[in-house]
Amino acid sequence: MARTLIRASHVIAHQNGGHRHLKDGVVVIEDDKILHVGAGYDGPVDETIDAKGKVVTPGFINTHAHLSESPLDKSFVEDRGPRQFYLSGLFEFLTARDGAITEEARRACIAYSMPELLRTGTTTIMEIGGHGDVVAEHAARCGIRAYIGQGYRSGRWLTANGRTVDYEWLPDDGEAGFRNAVSFIERIEGREGGRIKGFLTPMQIDTCSEALLRRSADAAREMKVPLALHVSQSVPEFHEMTRRHGCTPIEWLEKIGFLSERCILGHCIIPGESSWANYQADDIGILADTGANVAHAVWVFARRGIAMESFARYQARGVNMTIATDTCPQSMIEAMRWTSVVSKIVDRRTQVATAADVFNAATLNGARALGRDDLGRIAPGAKADLLIWGGESLFMTPLRDPIRNIVFSAAAEDLESSIIDGRVVMRNGVVPGYDPVALGREVQKGAEAMWAGMKSRDWAGRDIEQLSPSSFPAFQG
Repeated sequence: MARTLIRASHVIAHQNGGHRHLKDGVVVIEDDKILHVGAGYDGPVDETIDAKGKVVTPGFINTHAHLSESPLDKSFVEDRGPRQFYLSGLFEFLTARDGAITEEARRACIAYSMPELLRTGTTTIMEIGGHGDVVAEHAARCGIRAYIGQGYRSGRWLTANGRTVDYEWLPDDGEAGFRNAVSFIERIEGREGGRIKGFLTPMQIDTCSEALLRRSADAAREMKVPLALHVSQSVPEFHEMTRRHGCTPIEWLEKIGFLSERCILGHCIIPGESSWANYQADDIGILADTGANVAHAVWVFARRGIAMESFARYQARGVNMTIATDTCPQSMIEAMRWTSVVSKIVDRRTQVATAADVFNAATLNGARALGRDDLGRIAPGAKADLLIWGGESLFMTPLRDPIRNIVFSAAAEDLESSIIDGRVVMRNGVVPGYDPVALGREVQKGAEAMWAGMKSRDWAGRDIEQLSPSSFPAFQG
């Protein structure tokens, strides 16, 4: 058994049910677990890491991401949001994008995402997509802890006129996709010493039938795996579900027995009580009472002018709020920062959605959502998933409260090392085997192919410049 001692000026340790700030402390790792946390350690060790002037924190648990496509949002979706669809880009932009992405581009995005996630604090990722084997391959290669779900659904949304949302339904009600998702979990569950696991993820509430959702909930319970679903993520979806069922999306999920502590619901940003919906309901109360978890990905909405009302309100009601990136940048640093700031703006209150609140959401709450009391904390017996931050950099100085500095001031360059399962997977900002420049070139190539292919995929035959005009016109002459 190998033992490593980390001696740091600041350790965010776990004690008495919560995070605590330990100054001038040590963390001792034995193999893949934390053996000891405290002011000192007298036992034998095989290696010592000197983190004087630095900060050691738990790694972040990113509960909702789409690695095969999110990098391709750059230079495309920003500053765009059709008013006809209440600013949501789902029905025009995602349809044009997804239809034009090549297999090569998706593989390039997955490879590119690994160092992006590790360099910005993610040590556990929940990946939703259709290229799970590629994700598993890279997770094994780079050392990240990965929960991987193969998405499936009963049908798909589309717009044929840019004014209304229509649906096309599969003859088998998504049965083939569901069976594929189940067999995928059975095939990859527990790889890499348990570091790679699976979960079930019917895609969107409005593209899944009641039968498919019930089948998914039953299977997740039997297989003892997490269950994810996109819900309450747009006003058109909200209206569609109230039209179908005469109740809110979340009320309907409660009626059909879908909600439980196993559920990790993507977004839930437009509940009935939201001003965007203006539909009297206690959706937030339902989430709290059923134990369902929310994966909050603030940036995908905030960049379009849509805000959850509000993170602090859900938190106060008792909903287990977790943090996710969903789109680019795939940075948990940015996700925590924007979660805090946007909630303060919406509530017009400073002392809500604090640095501590969002840090808890990115660590302890994410672990709770996964049913893992061995993640998200630095405590004896927990998995050795740790981050080492520079404490004497341009962005981290002066340093009194490490959590406030990380949430409100840190840059990716301040995260020096990542340790997962007791193994250093990133050192001095470098993820071995991943060349960011080369990966970026492959993503650029994939993006250019996607941009060129959008015209044939868009309902109106628009090219990339018509769908998403450049910020400035081209220089002439």
